[in-house]
Amino acid sequence: MDATTPHADAARPVLEGPDIARVLTRIAHEIVERAKGADDVVLLGIPTRGVFLARRLAEKLQQITGRAIPVGSLDITMYRDDLRLRPARALARTEIPGDGLDGRLVVLVDDVLFSGRTIRAALDALGDLGRPRAVQLAVLVDRGHRELPIRADYVGKNLPTSLREAVKVQLTEEDGRDAVLLGLRETAPADGGDHRPAAPAGER
Repeated sequence: MDATTPHADAARPVLEGPDIARVLTRIAHEIVERAKGADDVVLLGIPTRGVFLARRLAEKLQQITGRAIPVGSLDITMYRDDLRLRPARALARTEIPGDGLDGRLVVLVDDVLFSGRTIRAALDALGDLGRPRAVQLAVLVDRGHRELPIRADYVGKNLPTSLREAVKVQLTEEDGRDAVLLGLRETAPADGGDHRPAAPAGER
């Protein structure tokens, strides 16, 4: 998720519930096409909202293929490169489907792709859990400003932003509604070497 929350009075929706449902359906069809049926696909959501998105994608993939798609979660907390710079954070859960990851096509699922550092941490975490035959990335929003050579294979919406803006994803499971909001940041960039505001969860 994006590093900060946009001002409530200035935020504007760029995606709402029906839009999110449509882009997830499109992503599910793209996964089936690229994976030639999704026979060996495993979805791993990055907590928190990436897990909810992965579960929704699994439901849509089942509707398309007629098969249950393994879905789990991947906590990347201890693999982040900002642990020494940020306050301690609670661990989320890693849940790997019963058949494991070896030889499977793992699709990581997250809500917002920003600097790419969360995905780098996820790849490090995957290395300790198995050896997938390939790893792909699906995100609801790609807002740009990459700091690492990482790109998404499946994107719900490319959303050009400035560093003064914040992207907030809201999902019914966590927030009581589905929306993607764009607004101005509530906090100024952190002092010191990192030019981005603190990122307590999700993408940075």
